Amino acid sequence: MCGLTGFLFEGKGDSLNFESNLKKMSDAIIHRGPDDSGQWFDILNGIGLAHRRLAILDLSKAGHQPMISRSGRYVITFNGEIYNHKEIRIQIEKINHSVIWKGHSDTETILEAIETFGLQESLQKFTGMFAFAIWDKKNNLLSLARDRVGEKPMYYGWHKTTIGNVFLYGSELKALKCFPGFNSQIDRGSLSLLLKHAYIPDPYTIYEDIFCLEPGNILQVSLNKKEPQISKYWDHGQVIREAKNSIFKEDLNSAVQRLEDLITKSIKMQMISDVPLGAFLSGGVDSSTIVSLMQAQSSTPIKTFTIGFNEKGFDEAQYAKSIAKHLKTDHTELYVTAEDAMKVIPEMSSIYCEPFADPTQIPNYIVSKLASKDVKVVLSGDGGDELFAGYNRYFHVSNLWDNLSNVPLPIRNALSRIIKLSLGNSIYTTNTSDIINSFRRKFISGSNVLGCKNIDELYNHVISQVQSPEDIVLNGYLRNTKLDSSKPYFGNLDDIELLMATDSINYLPDDILAKVDRAAMRNSLETRVPFLDHDIIKFAWSLPISYKYREGVSKWPLHQILKKHIPEKLYKREKMGFSVPIHEWLRGPMKGWSEDLLNKNRIKKEGYFNELIVEKKWKEHLSGNRNNITFLWPVLMFQSWLDNQ
Repeated sequence: MCGLTGFLFEGKGDSLNFESNLKKMSDAIIHRGPDDSGQWFDILNGIGLAHRRLAILDLSKAGHQPMISRSGRYVITFNGEIYNHKEIRIQIEKINHSVIWKGHSDTETILEAIETFGLQESLQKFTGMFAFAIWDKKNNLLSLARDRVGEKPMYYGWHKTTIGNVFLYGSELKALKCFPGFNSQIDRGSLSLLLKHAYIPDPYTIYEDIFCLEPGNILQVSLNKKEPQISKYWDHGQVIREAKNSIFKEDLNSAVQRLEDLITKSIKMQMISDVPLGAFLSGGVDSSTIVSLMQAQSSTPIKTFTIGFNEKGFDEAQYAKSIAKHLKTDHTELYVTAEDAMKVIPEMSSIYCEPFADPTQIPNYIVSKLASKDVKVVLSGDGGDELFAGYNRYFHVSNLWDNLSNVPLPIRNALSRIIKLSLGNSIYTTNTSDIINSFRRKFISGSNVLGCKNIDELYNHVISQVQSPEDIVLNGYLRNTKLDSSKPYFGNLDDIELLMATDSINYLPDDILAKVDRAAMRNSLETRVPFLDHDIIKFAWSLPISYKYREGVSKWPLHQILKKHIPEKLYKREKMGFSVPIHEWLRGPMKGWSEDLLNKNRIKKEGYFNELIVEKKWKEHLSGNRNNITFLWPVLMFQSWLDNQ
C-alpha cells in the first residue's frame, strides 16, 4: 500500500523544477508511504512520477518505486496489492523462459505482465486492489488505472497555471494542490452533491477541473492527445447482468459451501504479508465471518481490534469482545468518549482532502489508529451488506414502493401538485415557526415521494441526506450521477437486487471504501476487503435473492457459514452499524466548535450557503426538537475543510 502522484507538463521544461515539485507533491502524502520515496522524470517529454512506499511485500530495495521495466520501456508507480501475482509470474515464465526476477514484489510482476500481455489483458488477470500510473516511453503515453470496485483512489485533471498547462494526478487531492499555481475553484454542483449524499460521487470532486477516476477504468493521456481517453476493463453492470443470466441452480447447502470456499480462498490470499497483520472486528456478521475464517487458517491468534462508546445504543464492543473470546483472538478494544472524538475532528479535513461527511469517519479513524500500533495490515468485512442484502433500507423501500405503485401515477402526480400548490415548492423557509416548517417539510417531502415514477427515484429520495440541496448552496445545482440517468443497465433484477446494485456502484466505492482507505492510510495502515474479490462478487450476484434473504434473515448464507464457528447467540441480533452519537455531541462538548463554523456572519461572508437556513437548522437542533445531523454534518465538514485551505 502506497501513495503516488505526478504530472504531465505542457510548458517549457526549464520553467519548472521537476525534482523539487515532485518531492513537494509526494511529501504531502507521506502518511500513505512513510517507508521509502522515489521520483522519476523526463524533462524533455514533460513527465514526472513520484511515489511514497508503505512496504508490505518485499521489504528490500527491490521493491523501490518508481520502478522501470526490464526492457526499459515502462515506468510505474503503484498503490495496492496484487494478491495473485505469484500465479501471474508462473504464467509469464511459461511464455518467457529467460525472465529473471530482481525481487518478489507485485510491482515487478505488474511491469512484466504488461510487457508480456499488454495493459488491458494484464488488468483482467489481476486479483487485488490497486491504482497505478504507468509511463510508456515508446509512445510517450501516460496510463492511469484503478481497481474493479474502487478500493484505491486516483484523482486527475488538466490544470491551467501561470507557467503552462499541466495534467495532474495522484492518490489524494492534497498532492495535486502542491503543484505551483494550483488554484482551482470550488464546484458548487459537487458541493450540492455533498449535502445530498454526505460524499461527492465520482467522477466529481470538490474542484471544478479535477476528477476521480471511476473503478474498473483506464485513462490514457499524452501531450499529443490531451483529451483523456477513458475505457473500462471491468464493467460492474455487465458483471451483474451476466451473473443473473447464469443463475446458480444448485441447492442451498451447495451455495453456502461454494461461498465459504471462495471467501476462504480470498482470505488466504489476502493474509499474505511480510509485516504484522490483523482484522477489524465490530461484532457484526460480516467482520465476524472474516475473522472466523482467518482464525481457522492461522496457527496463532489473529490480532483483532474494535472500539466502543459508552452511550446507550451505540456500543457493539461488548459483542466483539465475546466473539473474540470464543475464537481466542488476540483482542484489543478501546472505548471512545466525546472528548476523544473532539481531538480527531480537526484532522478530518486533512484526512479526507475534500469535504466528506459520513460521521462514522470518526470511529474508522480511531480504530485504524488503534490497530496501527500493532499491525501494518488489517482485513475488514466491508461489502457484505451490498452483496447479501444487509441493509434494512432495502426492504423498507421495497415495501413502500409496493404500496405506492398500487396507486396510478397520474393520481399520485395530481396529489403531489395539489400539495405543492398549497404549500409552495421550497422545503426551506426562514420566516415561519418551527411547527409550521416541520409540517411543510413532511408534506412536501411526501409529495415528492408520491411523484416517483419507479423504485430508482424512490430510493434516490430516501437515501438523500438533504432534500433540495441546491436551495441551500448559493448558485447550487445538482450534477448528474450514477444514481440518476448515468446509472448502468443491470438487467432483470427484482426491486431489492436493484437497490443492492445501486449501492455497489455508488455508496460502496464513494463512501464506504473512501472512508476506510483515507482513515487507515492516514495511520500508514493497509486495509484489505476479502468480500470484494471479483470472483466472490460474480458468485454472489448469481445467487437468487431467496438465497440471500431467507426465513426473515438477511445475509442468510453468511449466517450459515458463521454458525459453524460461533454460537448464534453471540452474533444474531438487530443490526446496529458502526455509528456514533454525533448528534448528541453537537449539543454538548462539540457545541463551541460547531457554533464557530456555523456563525451566520461568517457563512454569509464566505458565500457558499444560505446563512438563514443554516442558522435555523442549527437552532432547531440545539433546542432538541429536531435531530438535524444529516443536514448539519455536511455543512460542518465543508466549513472545517474550507478553514484549512
